[in-house]
Amino acid sequence: MTDLPDLAWTRSRDFRASPFTATPVSRQEWETLTQALAGGMFTMMSLWGEEGAACMALHDPLTRRVAVARLAAASGVFPSVGVHHAPAQRLERAAADLFGLVPEGAADARPWLDHGRWEIAHPLGAASANPGQPTYRFLPVYGESLNEVPVGPVHAGIIEPGHFRFTAQGETVVRLEERLGYVHKGIDRLMRGASLARGAELAARTSGDSTVGYSWAFAQAVEAALCVAVPERAFRLRGLMAEVERLANHLGDIGAICNDAAFAMMQAQMSVLREKVLRAAQEAFGHRFMRDRIVPGGVASDLDAEGEGVLRALVAEVRDRFPPLVDLYDNTASLLDRTVATGSVSADLVRRFGAGGYVGRASGRDFDTRRDLRYAPYDMLKLDVPVQAEGDVNARVWIRIREVEQSCSLITQMLNALPRGALRTDVAQAGEPREGLGLIEGFRGDILVWLSLDAEGRIRRCHMRDPSWFQWPLLEAAIEGNIIADFPLCNKSFNCSYSGHDL
Repeated sequence: MTDLPDLAWTRSRDFRASPFTATPVSRQEWETLTQALAGGMFTMMSLWGEEGAACMALHDPLTRRVAVARLAAASGVFPSVGVHHAPAQRLERAAADLFGLVPEGAADARPWLDHGRWEIAHPLGAASANPGQPTYRFLPVYGESLNEVPVGPVHAGIIEPGHFRFTAQGETVVRLEERLGYVHKGIDRLMRGASLARGAELAARTSGDSTVGYSWAFAQAVEAALCVAVPERAFRLRGLMAEVERLANHLGDIGAICNDAAFAMMQAQMSVLREKVLRAAQEAFGHRFMRDRIVPGGVASDLDAEGEGVLRALVAEVRDRFPPLVDLYDNTASLLDRTVATGSVSADLVRRFGAGGYVGRASGRDFDTRRDLRYAPYDMLKLDVPVQAEGDVNARVWIRIREVEQSCSLITQMLNALPRGALRTDVAQAGEPREGLGLIEGFRGDILVWLSLDAEGRIRRCHMRDPSWFQWPLLEAAIEGNIIADFPLCNKSFNCSYSGHDL
């Protein structure tokens, strides 16, 4: 392989303390990085478009470093990464829809976010009247006795829209292809030219169940770009909010998975616990989902003695009521019959896609941003990262179970060492263009925010990458060889975000 380009790599939390500029690379260097990705040397963190450029963020798992490469694409064309490294394909298709950037040699040139109903094509690039899109063609599967089963985009119950096209032989799924983009809200366009305060509001509303995660990642990117020193108490309060959010979502997911396996009693019990977590968040931080509580420079809400008592009582109740429910799950043969060996994802696929969170850790990928790209307050806490090898629905349940236990431990540690002091540092303009990167561990996995500011401190470009970008494709692999009736169970065990993905 040709020598790798000299990227501006940073170690661990360095990129959170100072501006983080993308490294300009040549076409040949871009292709060299692509080959390194395909060979497993790096993990792709994201790929996105800008005006006249394509960017990709890379993680070196051996040295725990992060870098961003930028390739000028004045002609609107750049060498496809996805043709050699499949995780980039949907990101490239999204960049093509938004900016009109063409991934040269791409294996899949179909639109992704643009369903032909936007008033303008390429809204972030050379915008023009949208001529509409031809009928979307799902990939064909050939063979005898095959049937296509379309599901969605409208689903039963309260659920976001997404289309799933099954090809089945009898009840057995031969292939699944997803079609997403139905919840596209134009957040990339809304971010352009926005103030930092408005950007923080938009980030918090990207995916409703991850408002803390997105708020923190956005704030982190701002603070890196503008060299903002965040008060220690604010870091601890952010950590408390993040673990409360993790608790609520994991408890809800465990119950929902059991419900999809026809064990409704578990969902009832987990729903009670989840509701208690949300009420505790309301009492402690003034909002059930802690929306707009994390802001650039710190936090907008303090925790008083009464709120601290509420969180301690919550941890005590979860520790008391959760273990018997775990035992019930683990000793219900009819439930385990549905979850064990169902929806398995191989360790190799998880590694290649860089899937984070419970999806990655359930298949042996031992990665957690809180530990591997350490940031305050986790750099001062004891954190054990649970890992399973089986990669099935049951393993994804057990990762959540262990993370519930870890969140209780982390909340207790932070409450026991909660310093006094300021909550927020004023964010001042730099007077020159700046760039920054935010990376935090949301409940689904690592959330990335790349931020580019102009000289006036307004947002020039903000790219947010949900963990689901690298998890949704693995759901297609997980369901193959299973029966269609097990899809809701597999889908819920992934619980990928539609809204966070579609932006």
